Amino acid sequence: MSDLPHLNEAGEAHMVDIGEKERTHRVAIAEGFIEMSPATLASLQEGNLKKGDALATARIAGIQASKRAGELIPLCHPIGLTHVELEIEPLSNRSAVRCRALTETVGRTGVEMEALTAVQVALLTIYDMCKSLDRGMRMTDIMLVHKSGGRSGTWDRDA
Repeated sequence: MSDLPHLNEAGEAHMVDIGEKERTHRVAIAEGFIEMSPATLASLQEGNLKKGDALATARIAGIQASKRAGELIPLCHPIGLTHVELEIEPLSNRSAVRCRALTETVGRTGVEMEALTAVQVALLTIYDMCKSLDRGMRMTDIMLVHKSGGRSGTWDRDA
């Protein structure tokens, strides 16, 4: 038997039964970066991209993606989100864009995958909209920074 909840006693992948778990307020925050050349960052900030406003488009893409995490990740439960918020901030000192996603629900399972999916897709959207200027962009430091709610309680990366 495995300590991994997504494996049954025979070691086969399965969806975890959450039917008996208590509904609690659950929050997750994830963040990540896309590094790019200073010229690409300047074009993005000035709004000089052929495809339009990359930051606004990435924000919408991240919100949409958070709602679809259960469709994209095979053993992830589809959940009803009560709140999604994306912060997308150009960082001149790092020549990067930082994306931070907050997801919330009142439910039986956490929203970490939704927050991480939001960040990934928002960064991918920025890549797509800037790739004609810079194919060497790099998505990096994508991570969960906070989660709260449920049996395991609160976890913070900085703690």
